[in-house]
Formats: sequence, structure tokens, C-alpha cells
Amino acid sequence: MKFTFLGTGTSAGVPVLGCQCEVCRSTDPRDFRYRSAGLLETESTRVLIDSGPDIRMQLMRQPFKKIDGVLLTHIHYDHVAGIDDLRGFCVFGDLNIYADKLTADALRVTMPYCFTENLYPGVPLLNLHPIQAGQRGRIGDIEWQAVEVMHDKLPILAYRFGDFAYITDMKTISDESRELLQGVKTLVVNALRFEREHHSHMLVPDAIEFARSIGAERTYLTHLTHKIGLHDDANSRLPEDVRFAYDGLMLEV
Repeated sequence: MKFTFLGTGTSAGVPVLGCQCEVCRSTDPRDFRYRSAGLLETESTRVLIDSGPDIRMQLMRQPFKKIDGVLLTHIHYDHVAGIDDLRGFCVFGDLNIYADKLTADALRVTMPYCFTENLYPGVPLLNLHPIQAGQRGRIGDIEWQAVEVMHDKLPILAYRFGDFAYITDMKTISDESRELLQGVKTLVVNALRFEREHHSHMLVPDAIEFARSIGAERTYLTHLTHKIGLHDDANSRLPEDVRFAYDGLMLEV
């Protein structure tokens, strides 16, 4: 399978609107970060993870082919605000959206025009599939398992695909969920910044400690703020098996 980081930024993205720090003024494309999202692909299947407000521009960089499923992590704006922009992919058929009950219920409220009996022409055609933590499923030839993590007090979903796992917006995790991630070889996990505790996100040291706890062989950090620093400088502060991801980075998993 191939995984592409469509976006690696936190809710404000990088550059941050109005900021003049060296990261936000950087001309290195690795310091430009759309809101977090990812694309997992095999020869026959494409699965999108999250669809935030930048998704139109993120997917413009990719071949225009069918999206077989969309796995949502949670309802926050920076992870779901671009679902309407997926309407173009409905030329291939209805879009299958997988989300926990809280997210699914909220989407019916925030996007009511997509879930009425009489849809007007042009709206995205969405099949909404409520899922729950621990559940396993298959989209095409991609098998997934939903894993609950905590975003402060909000339970959200991470996803495991064989020996690859994608986690965003995690602050804490239960022992039961941690067990479901044991043996992951390639881990993508959020790490907001190096310092200054945050109520709902892990910092870089937290993410590294978590990666060690599940035995990950290689770890890529995402959902990053401009406080991470310039890409090369920031990477030099990490262990060899841990790297900062950047928009457009592709992994074989």
C-alpha cells in the first residue's frame, strides 16, 4: 500500500494567517502545511482519511480517480469541513463515509441538504456508515480497524491498517486501545509542538514515548504547528526512527 500525507498541519495550518515568524515566511515547501488528511491506496482501492477545509487543493495534486471510502476521525472543522468538496468524485458513484455515531449525527445537522429524501441536483451523494471503536471493516482490498483515542474529553477514532496506523488529535489513550495498536511497524501520530503543554494534543516527547510503547519501527509526526520550527532544524532534534512528515510525503506501508 501507499500512503500520502495530503496535509500535516494543525487547525490553523502553516503559514498561520498574519504570522511573520521564520517558519511562516519560509520558502521551503516542507514548511507549508495544509490541514491534516491522508490518502491510502492500493492498485485497486483508494481510502481518504479526513476531509478538512483544504481538501479541494490537496486532491487537485492527485490523479482524479474514484475514492472508495472516507474514514473520518472526528467532527472538528479542520477534519470534516471539506466533505462537500468531494462532490466531484460522485461521478464514480456515491461516496461511502465512515464515522463514529457522534460525527455521523453531527454531519446530518451540519450538512442536512445531503441527507434529505429529495436531494437537489449537484449535492454530494453520501452514504453515511456509523462505526464504533474496535470495529473492523474492509473497503475494497484495504482492511481497517477503528481504535478509540481521547482528544481531551472527546473520544475520537484512530485507524489501523495491518502494520500501519494513523492517529491524529490524540491526547491520551486507554490500555485497551493501546493493546490494539501493538505491533504496528509504521505509525503516523500527532505531535503539536516541542514544548508548552496542550489540553487536547500530545507534544513531541509524548508522541515519541507513545511510539516506543507500541513498538513502532518508524514514526512520522503530523498535525504540526509552526512552533515545530523549520523542517530540517526540527528533524535534527528527533531520534533517527522518528521524522516530521510534510505535505506530499509518500510512504510504502
